[in-house]
Amino acid sequence: MKTEHLTIKELTDAVGGGVTPRMVRHYHTLKLLPPVQRSEGNYRLYTQQDVQRLQRVIALKQQGFQLSHIRQLLDSHSEETVDPTLMIQLQQQYRSVIQQITRLRQTASALEGLLGRDQNCQIIQAEALAQLKQLDVDAQEGLGKLDQLWTNLDAETNTHPEAFQESLQHLLPDLSGYSEITVHLLHQLVLACGDVSLVNSVQLSQNAIAAARDALKVGCPVLTDVPVVAAALDQTRLVHLGCAFETLIDDPHITGVSEAEQAFWNHDQWQQRLQQIPKGCILVIGYAPSVLLTACKLIEQQQIQPALVIGMPIGFSHAPAAKRRLMATSIPSVTIQGSLGGSLLAAVTLNALVETLIEKPDCHCYLTRT
Repeated sequence: MKTEHLTIKELTDAVGGGVTPRMVRHYHTLKLLPPVQRSEGNYRLYTQQDVQRLQRVIALKQQGFQLSHIRQLLDSHSEETVDPTLMIQLQQQYRSVIQQITRLRQTASALEGLLGRDQNCQIIQAEALAQLKQLDVDAQEGLGKLDQLWTNLDAETNTHPEAFQESLQHLLPDLSGYSEITVHLLHQLVLACGDVSLVNSVQLSQNAIAAARDALKVGCPVLTDVPVVAAALDQTRLVHLGCAFETLIDDPHITGVSEAEQAFWNHDQWQQRLQQIPKGCILVIGYAPSVLLTACKLIEQQQIQPALVIGMPIGFSHAPAAKRRLMATSIPSVTIQGSLGGSLLAAVTLNALVETLIEKPDCHCYLTRT
């Protein structure tokens, strides 16, 4: 059977993602793409295998991998062992990325120090901006003046309490497309961890708010993965709604994420207990990624059917995977992408939903806005 060939333009159209013929030629030069057959007019001819190869290159590039690393990853012929040289290079890239994040975090912190000032600090804020224009920060004397600038600016914090909501208005991205209830939830999460950038990582399924309110209105049970998550819940408001709450790994000696992970993994009793959670409950996971992974598996197999899953375990490989799996299920959910999470953020999420239900029981803004 004759193989259907594609021109370089047809190849880039098939791959999409802004790929251009010039990029393809560059990838040939770097040997990211193998040599291909040519037409009588000396034009490159591509197959579906080339389409798949280029799609892999683009996908890895979008994940932040360097082109040299992508070539090694794609050309590796061993599926059982990892090239130690490549792993060293990836570790070096990781350290470099962390250093960049640290520098950006320092820049963000400086900007927050200026933009996050409330109205009572605006006069001294204007003075600080005026002084910044005149600083020669390359000189040691200039750096000393910069330290003095922050000392003067920080002195104003002793005159009044911090106005958190006013600061958030200056720092948060535009949230006008979100419902009032969602905005309150995002505010509470930011205030719980002090990181404004967290807003970009929070993922709510389309019906998460509605599912949470419907379940809480009828006094649904609330199940947490470990005692430290349960301890941070607003138990007074949950009792007011008639919501009973219990802990899956009911061991008061478990206080760390590593202990929680091992306890769930090594003891069948906790796994069996997860299989028996009541239909329509709210499952709050703030520590162990294996609990969320197992819950997702049980949901996929239709063995459990919670009304809502708040999935915010901590971890660097299992937790991000568990969160991606959660977002792929049909169950309403709230999660935070990547390794971020923890008992406080998981509990704050439920507390914020409970608070807005009690204070605004008739609000339906979440039904008509993002």
